[in-house]
This record gives sequence, structure tokens and C-alpha cells, in this order.
Amino acid sequence: MQRLNDLNPRAARDHGGGLDAAMAEFGGDRADWLDLSTGINPLPYPVENLRPSDWTELPDHGAFKALTAAAHQFWQVPEGAAILPAPGASAIIARIPALAATGRVQITMPTYNEHAAAFRAQGWQVQSDGPADARVIVHPNNPDGRLWQASDADAPLTIIDESFCDVTPDASLIHLAGQPGVIVLKSFGKFWGLAGLRLGFAIGQPELIARLNDLTGPWAVSGPALRIGARALQDQDWAEATRARLAQNATRLDGLVTAAGAALVGGTDLFRLYQVDNAAQWQDRLARAHVWSRIFPYSDSFLRLGLPPADGWPRLEAAL
Repeated sequence: MQRLNDLNPRAARDHGGGLDAAMAEFGGDRADWLDLSTGINPLPYPVENLRPSDWTELPDHGAFKALTAAAHQFWQVPEGAAILPAPGASAIIARIPALAATGRVQITMPTYNEHAAAFRAQGWQVQSDGPADARVIVHPNNPDGRLWQASDADAPLTIIDESFCDVTPDASLIHLAGQPGVIVLKSFGKFWGLAGLRLGFAIGQPELIARLNDLTGPWAVSGPALRIGARALQDQDWAEATRARLAQNATRLDGLVTAAGAALVGGTDLFRLYQVDNAAQWQDRLARAHVWSRIFPYSDSFLRLGLPPADGWPRLEAAL
């Protein structure tokens, strides 16, 4: 019998989630688990008041324009830059390497691994430093929260992945989106907590975005995603209250985990990265209490935790 990884090479890549595998090893049903392996807001934006036609009709141009207008205002997109909604940032990441002739791409590790995988799949040579034809900077970086500078956008094709930047909007490099060869990525699933909606954005010069649009095809974003995304991006009060809550809870998480013997490395207000004596043992100990965490194949001491929901704090404290 073929294994899952034989059928789907992407299944072997390192990501958060994987709760099914954790349940198979440590028991329990999904409802028994506290999944802290991702950096998804545990209190998502409320989804309500969808129309039946949002599900039954092809997405119309008016809904598309409403979403891009809301995105333009929310992220303060520079005049002259274009916005492409897509079914998740990952769908854009997979297509970006086709925008330029195959060459060398600089991706400083450790970082989100789909970028390197996408470039390698298109025949690019991935390197950690030095002159290159393309560059990827994840800002803030996943998993350590590193922030980059505008001067780091120094390659003919530069991808600035701001999937986690909505918790720190003042640090955004969105003002670079109008420059030649720069693409800024935004993810809806992290800050708004609706990862299953599959909504992401590419922002850059119109010519570059038009080429990406040709690669994604028509009706790439569902009607419900268009409507929910537009509504959420216009809700500044929710965004401000959410940033305050996430910052408070990130500080609370640091207090609990460092008191248990870990050292803070960095992160964002959606996830925290800690240094521990043995990451695999920490993950195992937490999993026996049905708390799922994130460890990394390139480090035996990095442990990453997302924020628990409001009713999950006592369970996490007991597990620690």
C-alpha cells in the first residue's frame, strides 16, 4: 500500500497542524486537544449574514472590487500598486517563481519553507546569502519574528511575505509595493483566524500582478471569501481590539512557558518561539496532556506555541 507521502510529496514538508497524527499516537478526539502548533488567531472574525447566492453563484466583479478596495484602504497600499486576491497566500507562493527566468534566489533560513520549495520546483537554486536574481523575506519572520528593513528588498524580484504583519502594522513594508519587482504578500487566515476560508493577497506593480492573475485563472476566490474578506478588512474596531488582546495574551504565554524552564527566542503576537533543553521531549510531554506544539527538523531545541483560546489557558498551565 502506498503511504500518504508517496502520493502527496507536500505532506512531507514541515508545517504546523498534523493533529490527526498526534491523535493516532497519543489518543483522544479532536475536541480533546488544544492545538497550539499554528499561529492562527484563536478568536476568529465572526462569520455571519452570508447570502444563499454567495454559495450558488459565480463570484461577481462587484464583490471582487469591494474586496480589493477594502484591502487597499486597510493596508494603505500605495497608489499605482495593484492587488490580487487568491485562494490563500500559498497559492500565490507556488506561482511566483514562474514570473522570472530561472536563476538564484536568496532565502535566509530558518523561515517558512514553502518559498524555497516553490522555487526549487521551478528549477531555481536556493541560497542563504549573496547576490541573487530573486529574494524572499518573511516579515516578520516565521518562526523567530525577525523584522527586515526596506534596504533588504534588493533583488530584481523581491517577495516580502507579510502573512503575520497585521499584528504589527507600523512595521509593514507595504510602501515598497509600488517599486519594480517587489511583491508584498498578505494572508487572511492568520490575524483574522479564518485559515479555512483560503484567502490571500499579492500586492505589486500592475504588470507583475497581471501576470500572476493569468497564472491563477478566473474565479480563484470564492463568493463567501470575497464577502467575508471585504467586511473584515473594513472593521477597524475589531482589528484594533484584536491587536490589544493578542499582545496581552502573548505576554501571558511567555510568563507561563518561561516559568516552566524555557527561554524566549522571539516570535509575534500570534506565536512564540522558545529555546528548550529537548524540543522533542517537550512536545511529547505536552502531547500526553493533549496539547499539540510545533517543533522543527532543523533544531532540537526550538519549540513554537500559538495562543490558546480563552478556555484553554488552564489546560496549558496544567500541561506545563
